[in-house]
Amino acid sequence: MPKAKGKTRRQKFGYNVNRKRLNRNARRKAAPRIECSHIRHAWDHAKSVRQNLAEMGLAMDPNKAVPLRKRKVKAMEVDVEERPKELVRKPYVLNDLEAEASLPEKKGNTLSRDLIDYVHYMVENHGEDYKAMARDEKNYYQDTPKQIRNKINVYKRFYPAEWQTFIDSLQKIKMEVE
Repeated sequence: MPKAKGKTRRQKFGYNVNRKRLNRNARRKAAPRIECSHIRHAWDHAKSVRQNLAEMGLAMDPNKAVPLRKRKVKAMEVDVEERPKELVRKPYVLNDLEAEASLPEKKGNTLSRDLIDYVHYMVENHGEDYKAMARDEKNYYQDTPKQIRNKINVYKRFYPAEWQTFIDSLQKIKMEVE
């Protein structure tokens, strides 16, 4: 609902507000969120990015961290002086990052339960006869014999131990029937 005409108050300047603090807090809130928790907890907002990373033992510019040697000047090698190494005040950040990087990667790719059941059903009923699998009524997606063979091979590759136990159980069942 619109306001009645003449009922809005004019904005007056707030003299008692600390503009410097207001702007600093606004800049901090607008700064991007650091995804890495180790770096985020050790971050000092009063310092620059370069200073923060140097304290953690990290490099802002990899080209300056590991400089390439120029081969042109050989007579001036005596004058070249080493830059003093920056002091690492927060080595625990670097240690945590190295420990996290050394952990084995999680296996994120898995097969769907439907595909696993499909492969089990096909192998139980048809064995290695891929043409019969293609004609089976449970072949809802009308896979060709080669597509079915590829699905079985994918299952073998993803779960080799489970595949071996499945084949062994089929062998036992076949021996019991005979």
